[in-house]
Amino acid sequence: MEKNIGSVDKVIRILIGLVLIALVFVGPQTPWGWIGVPVILIALVGTCPLYKIIGVSTCKK
Repeated sequence: MEKNIGSVDKVIRILIGLVLIALVFVGPQTPWGWIGVPVILIALVGTCPLYKIIGVSTCKK
């Protein structure tokens, strides 16, 4: 699979994912925070399915 997530995008996604996961333990404590897990996994893999569909890439070639 072709990488389409750049460095800055990757860091932002990981931070957002960590904040979402933290919401499970602190704050409203709803299961919606687990949405952060796939966000982090997508960042670590480096390929965003939505970016692929719309033809966007933040990765420097």
